[in-house]
Amino acid sequence: MITKKQKLDGVYLFENEPFEDKRGRFSRHFCMEEFNKAGINFEIKQTNISENRKSKTLRGFHFQLPPYTENKILSCMKGSIHNIVLDLRTKSKTYLKWQSFKLSDSNRLILYVPVGCANAYMTLTDNTLIFYCHSRFYKPSYAKAIRYNDPLFKFDWPFEPEIISDKDNNIENFNPKNKFF
Repeated sequence: MITKKQKLDGVYLFENEPFEDKRGRFSRHFCMEEFNKAGINFEIKQTNISENRKSKTLRGFHFQLPPYTENKILSCMKGSIHNIVLDLRTKSKTYLKWQSFKLSDSNRLILYVPVGCANAYMTLTDNTLIFYCHSRFYKPSYAKAIRYNDPLFKFDWPFEPEIISDKDNNIENFNPKNKFF
């Protein structure tokens, strides 16, 4: 795996080095040894698959509060997405900054999102499949979200979403006085 540190503090992209022969392709999605080399201690507690039927579907920005904060690893196994990570860690040098990534089945990039960052994505193609690894179990009462079009952040989405949950669409504007992490 090739490790690529990103501009947001603690965010990494991993590029796998696939093995290919007449049978097809084989590659690692997660390697604790490679993550440890980058200073990431990640123990998988839960995995999830997000299936999205239509292009322009938006999910996020989601995160969990202490004591159930979580690191995430995600990749797009089918189709492509425009993914944005938002830093909510008050002591981070990139606090309230965001960075976008294109993840697809063709680039096979693996995105590491650290504790204290919120994650969201919009599908760019129909029938996308996203694979997630989480370092904590999901606890609904500790789940929080930031609205995808909060005016404070000026997120750069490729399209206006056509499909979004009522929950994600009806979040109040972010208040910088709220300190989550």
